[in-house]
Amino acid sequence: MKKYLQPVLQIIFLAIFIFLIISGKVQLWMGLFILSVPAALLLGRVYCGWICPINTVMRGITWIKKKLRLKSAGTPGWLTKPWIRLFVLGLFIAAFIFIMVSGKKLPVLPVLFAIGVLLTCFYPEELWHRYLCPYGTMMSFPARKAKHAMAIEPRLCNNCGGCERVCPAKAVEKSERGYEIRKEDCIVCMSCAGACKQKAITYR
Repeated sequence: MKKYLQPVLQIIFLAIFIFLIISGKVQLWMGLFILSVPAALLLGRVYCGWICPINTVMRGITWIKKKLRLKSAGTPGWLTKPWIRLFVLGLFIAAFIFIMVSGKKLPVLPVLFAIGVLLTCFYPEELWHRYLCPYGTMMSFPARKAKHAMAIEPRLCNNCGGCERVCPAKAVEKSERGYEIRKEDCIVCMSCAGACKQKAITYR
C-alpha cells in the first residue's frame, strides 16, 4: 500500500488540477500552493514531489522517453545562471500581483504547466525543477531549513552514485564526506531511496 501511495496522490491532485482548469477556477490552486510554501520549512519541497501536477506529467514523459530510448538534449548552460531563476520568479510574482490588483484572470498556471511539460519532452527534468520552476524557487528558500528531509546515512552508503543518477532535480552531490542531498533542491520524490540498494536513504 505504501508503495502506491505517492502515485495515487499524484493522480488525484492532477485530476483536481484539470477539473479546476476545465471549470475556470484554476486560481483556487494558488491557495494550495501558498500553503505549501511555509510547509516547506517543516516538510521540505513535498509539494513538488507529491502534489505538483506539472511534476506528475513530467515523470510520465520521462518514463515514456526511457521506454522508447529517447535521449534528452543537454541542459542549456545559459539557463542555469542564477539570475534566470530569479527572473522567472519575478515574472511569476508580478503576474500574481497584477491578478490580485486588477481582478483579471490570466492563464498563469496553465501556461506554466504547458511550459514544464513541453520542456521535458526535449530536456531532462532538472531544467524545470532546479532552474526554471517559480514554485520550486520560492519553496527552495524555506526548504533550506526544513526540519524533515531526505538524508543519506554515511555508515550505510557505499558511494555507488545510484542516487545521483536517478535524481530528477540533481539535488544529490558528492563532497569530501560522501554523497549528500541539498534540501533546497530536493523535491522529495523518493527516487533516490528507491534506487539505493543499501537502504541508506530515508525521509527523516
